[in-house]
Amino acid sequence: MVMNKMIVILGPTASGKTSLAAALAHKIGGEIISADSRQVYRRMDIGTGKDLADYMVEDSQVPYHLIDIMEPGTKYNLFEYQRDFLKAYEEIVGRNTTPILCGGTGLYIESVLKGYRLLPVPENTLLRAQLADKTLEELTPMLIELKRKNGSNMHNVTDVDTAKRAIRAIEIEQYYSDQPVEERCFPDIPYIIIGVDIPREERRRKITIRLNQRLADGMVDEVRALLNEGIPAEDLIYYGLEYKYVTEYITGKTTYDEMRRSLEIAIHQFAKRQMTWFRGMERRGFHINWIDAMLPMEDKLRQISGILGCEI
Repeated sequence: MVMNKMIVILGPTASGKTSLAAALAHKIGGEIISADSRQVYRRMDIGTGKDLADYMVEDSQVPYHLIDIMEPGTKYNLFEYQRDFLKAYEEIVGRNTTPILCGGTGLYIESVLKGYRLLPVPENTLLRAQLADKTLEELTPMLIELKRKNGSNMHNVTDVDTAKRAIRAIEIEQYYSDQPVEERCFPDIPYIIIGVDIPREERRRKITIRLNQRLADGMVDEVRALLNEGIPAEDLIYYGLEYKYVTEYITGKTTYDEMRRSLEIAIHQFAKRQMTWFRGMERRGFHINWIDAMLPMEDKLRQISGILGCEI
């Protein structure tokens, strides 16, 4: 079956969106494009929750894209995601197959649905030198003012996590304010969005269970192996969540129990921010068809069939 629209499946962490996307892809012969900002990295499997087994449905491998395409320690940005998404999307459509965009990184999802016109932004060494001694508290209002002048609606909370990130965000905004932005050729992609809605307490329960399982499966050893490869600790900390807290534990900045407790809190907060982004998408005009994460898989697929308006 080939749909005339791209199907988007989004939801917070631990909502079961990947297994749902894989089951749907298996039913309709579709291919999945990942919308996850960290699953692009090779050998970062447990911490990013790739759960590649989810892509095996009834002993059949569901094709997926934009997973394991970058080396750890490198920085992957929104411009690169747009470029890689478009290549995968055009290949899938060229095979007369339905693309299914699935993930929890709201900025990535929204950027391709709205077709943001982005340009690669080079480093500005002079600007960086001018900002190097400023604190995060000094940088934040500068960034807010630049975004206001540019009419930027792509604010990412990680822009102001650290002074280093704030400087990069200012660099990007400054570049856009100084350059005449030529529109990039980005297709107007027809789509339908399905959101996986999981009750808050169930989401929290699943996050806790999943974190314990990942620790038992060797998440600490995974991070230690990356450090042993020579990837600097600050580069792993940059990826946040699991990699930040586990790296701090391995390097002796915290105890195991403190790491586990802080990480669990951080993942809960992350899931809440994901839902805040998705609700914001609705306010910005996106229609999301929410389905109950607690339903059996066959019932979810039946609901999706009704949303799509065809038998699957």
